[in-house]
Amino acid sequence: MRLKALLLGFLFLPIAAYLQVLKGPTTSSMETTMDMPAGKAVFEKFFMDKTMRLDLYHTGNATEEHFTTDQVVSDGIWPGSKTQLIDRLELGQYFFEVLDSETKTPIYSRGFSSIFGEWQSTPEAEKGNGTFHESLRFPWPKKPVIVILKRRNPENKFQAIWTTIIDPASRQVNPADIAPTHKIDMILDNGPASQKLDIVILGDGYSANEMEKFRKDIKRLTDVLLTVEPFKSRKSDLNIRAIETPAGQSGVSKPQPGVFKRTPLSISYGIFDSERYALTFDNKTVRNIASEVPYDFMVILINEKTYGGGGIYNLYTTVSADNKFADYIMVHELGHHMGALADEYYTSSVSYEAQKITVEPWEPNVTALLDKDNLKWKSVVEPGTPIPTPWNKEVFDKYGYKIQKERDSLRRANVPESVVEDLFTRQMKQEEQFFSKEKYAGKAGAFEGADYTQKGLYRPQLDCIMYTRHIKFCKVCRKSLESVIDEYTH
Repeated sequence: MRLKALLLGFLFLPIAAYLQVLKGPTTSSMETTMDMPAGKAVFEKFFMDKTMRLDLYHTGNATEEHFTTDQVVSDGIWPGSKTQLIDRLELGQYFFEVLDSETKTPIYSRGFSSIFGEWQSTPEAEKGNGTFHESLRFPWPKKPVIVILKRRNPENKFQAIWTTIIDPASRQVNPADIAPTHKIDMILDNGPASQKLDIVILGDGYSANEMEKFRKDIKRLTDVLLTVEPFKSRKSDLNIRAIETPAGQSGVSKPQPGVFKRTPLSISYGIFDSERYALTFDNKTVRNIASEVPYDFMVILINEKTYGGGGIYNLYTTVSADNKFADYIMVHELGHHMGALADEYYTSSVSYEAQKITVEPWEPNVTALLDKDNLKWKSVVEPGTPIPTPWNKEVFDKYGYKIQKERDSLRRANVPESVVEDLFTRQMKQEEQFFSKEKYAGKAGAFEGADYTQKGLYRPQLDCIMYTRHIKFCKVCRKSLESVIDEYTH
């Protein structure tokens, strides 16, 4: 690798050379210097009121990864907080910091996860390289900045893996905003974007004559979201906008049953060979459309009945709008996207393989219980609650795996979606009967079984929307989401 390479007017450095540029170790985002201005003064000193978007190509396989810059462009006005610039939550597989190039002081940071990070754990990544398009968004700097990209190491500590210097005055940096070309609908307006958590809702697979349906789907799903805590009590902290993207035909691609379509956002089911996982790899198109409004988080409604969706921390949420369980999918996937919450179920078949548990998971709602006396959510555990917390796991698991086999059989038989929905309804009723008999139902503890792992990982409560389809967050998940809302509204 060359010590220094110039490309598109940006300076890209390997980590060793990067340390030479900094002339010593970097200041972490948790160790900002005492002479830094506080709050909004930091924003006014270092940033303009607009968003810089650094687009990257993320390439690698199961054992390595590399980054190449695609472009640096304007992404509209800055929607985030102007006072909460340093990410104290430090969630996600990845983390990036923006440093003032003169003082080497962190002036912005955020954690995130990515499609590449998920793909890297799939069998496909063992066979060869894959490339995914990604974006880092941060306030537009007034002067050159250093961007450091980090990833969790085997001990789950963030470690620098790539860095670049960006000069906003470079002729290769494009400050022009995209002129809005799509119809924008204001769903919920509670004030300036910089003081609220802003959600943008896009749609894929809605034909031009289905825009009214799109608007009705938005109202139905957002109405449900705003009945669920913490969104219900924090409604005044939210703004919600929608952007209409009419498609040439109704529906999206579903490769497993052989359905293929070309849609504005290129959403497809069958991601990583999971029939229910629906994402898009066309990050640039999605980002360009979303940039027409200020946004912190993104939801993409899929005009399909087939059960499916997805949610990746600080990327987006997808949900099949016409499925009987769309309400659940919407809220559950927002748990991933906004709160960095882990799935708590473990009887569902997935396409990636669980790793041996040697360190404490970083997700706020899962623990390996390596130190049960210092449980990460011990503040919500009542005195006297045993850790780990007993429950009738064997009986519950036996039923869960039976349901999973039945579901897989129905999918292979390509039955109508209503048949699968009936199965899920029956499953929920049986689960409610199980939980009603449990001594510690409704209490926080450490219940074994979480994150696709039957043994060795523990979840905070017996039930939660991250575990079953009952639409309610447990105490720990709710607290995590509240912390995220605080980061964008204070």
